[in-house]
Amino acid sequence: MNVTVFGLSLAELLVLAAAVVLVLARWLPSGARRPSTLAGGAVLAVTGIVLAVLGIRWQLLLVLAGGGIVLVFAVPSLLRWRPARRARWWLALPGSAACLALMLAGAAAAWALPLPVFPEPSGAYAVGTTVVQWSDPDRPEIATPRADDVRTVVVQLWYPAQNGPRAAQRAWYLGRTAQEAQLVARGEADYLGLPRFVLDEPPRARTHSVPDAPVAGGGDRFPLVLFSPGLGGVRTQNTAWAEELASRGYVVAALDHPYDSALVTLADGRTIRTRVAATGDQAEDNRRAAGWTAVRAADLGFVLTQLVRLDRGEIPGPLTGRLDTRRAAATGHSLGGAAALQAARQDPRFAAVIDLDGFPRDPAPRPFHQPVLALTHDVEPGEEPDYIPRLTQVLQLSTATGYRLTVPGTAHLTFTDAPLFLPPLPALTGSLGRTAGPHITAEATAAFLDAALRGEPGDLTAALSGYGHLTVL
Repeated sequence: MNVTVFGLSLAELLVLAAAVVLVLARWLPSGARRPSTLAGGAVLAVTGIVLAVLGIRWQLLLVLAGGGIVLVFAVPSLLRWRPARRARWWLALPGSAACLALMLAGAAAAWALPLPVFPEPSGAYAVGTTVVQWSDPDRPEIATPRADDVRTVVVQLWYPAQNGPRAAQRAWYLGRTAQEAQLVARGEADYLGLPRFVLDEPPRARTHSVPDAPVAGGGDRFPLVLFSPGLGGVRTQNTAWAEELASRGYVVAALDHPYDSALVTLADGRTIRTRVAATGDQAEDNRRAAGWTAVRAADLGFVLTQLVRLDRGEIPGPLTGRLDTRRAAATGHSLGGAAALQAARQDPRFAAVIDLDGFPRDPAPRPFHQPVLALTHDVEPGEEPDYIPRLTQVLQLSTATGYRLTVPGTAHLTFTDAPLFLPPLPALTGSLGRTAGPHITAEATAAFLDAALRGEPGDLTAALSGYGHLTVL
């Protein structure tokens, strides 16, 4: 079902219009009441059946309920040839107002929580995606008591692909299957303490990637972009960004971190759920955050090692011989951004770093040699007073040029897919609208990666300055 206007499909708009007509018909001149009621009732019935077949959203149940209540009172008069005596206006008005409010509440909920529609990637390549799982025999899993349990990560790859048939089935947004997508959405809702219906729409969405599509021809080697999500985040949380980069010739590898990501489904069918809560002790919370960051940084280094092996053919896969592992960037959002900074400091194989609004958590930051781009939300005066100074201090440790870009009108989740499907509240997803945040994130980071990994000429400072307030370090 394609979303068109205000988060509503054509069928949903027709349901809403028909339900509103039914309410207003009671207040029309006598000659217009009957035909308006008949037309509204017919359209409501037909479009209601269409939605039931296609899959109805819970928000539209409110609209249908309001229209159904009106029909209950309208049907008796429709069955009479002579005009029925109507209830007095002062009795009918509250009922009409209540039904109209119910319908508008459903429409508002559909607008605030729409089915996400992903931007069409703008690059020259189609996009393929695949999911792999790798275990590190050299690292025990510290989150479990089992002595034989080793660290395992789930990685989703987005890569340049051959153009396939337009009818090719696109990947689900949150999982390999519809069932996994539903599980992840429920796990995220539980992790955030939200009612599950708030995240009903994302698992129904399809992206622009084709699962296991053939890799693009030509023999080119593609630079790598490794991505760590935020605390409790999942590997797919920046899919719009990953698809855009893949369409421009990058391979993006996003990680699920078990016992940190809200929900991870392993190859053997096990589901690992995680719920992290603040302890109330700032020192203890900082200690835990530093521990999670260290594990994530090690995960990023391990995945880079696996990608090197994949390119060499030591691990079977379609990307063998197609990865430029000497040009790899460590990136992440929030806690994942902190992990990217730490991974780069620990692992010189990373040639660049992108921190998407992440507070540095390395307890012993030391000089490192990669260029860094840090995107930050529009920090209000008095908000997070330690954030920008700490970030600046860490960026200045790099012996290469660092860029701190503050984007006006953004919030912490602006740099993820969240604006595509969460309510457009400035404190939650910023004030840039549904698509501007993901667009700016993709364009600014692509400009940085083109310069840092590909050495493309151009004025990077001027390019980044167009998106906000830039500080060059």
